Amino acid sequence: MEEGVRKKIEKLIAGMSCPKDFKCYRSNLADLCKAKDIGLESFLECLEHNPTHCEFSISYGDGHYCRCPLRVYIAKKLSE
Repeated sequence: MEEGVRKKIEKLIAGMSCPKDFKCYRSNLADLCKAKDIGLESFLECLEHNPTHCEFSISYGDGHYCRCPLRVYIAKKLSE
């Protein structure tokens, strides 16, 4: 991971709380929730089986969307 990306991720982590203790980052991005970039600036489409169990998931229409700043940054800056 590039130094600039790592620093941005660490800055995001410092400014938020995570009920999963940032396991996506601590696992070196190996344990990411299922989400898809759909072109919205601050949201991803949540593809998890039970999205209502995540505090970053919001329901809109027939779908659920991820608003976790860290997960959104990872999806937009790093290919999965």
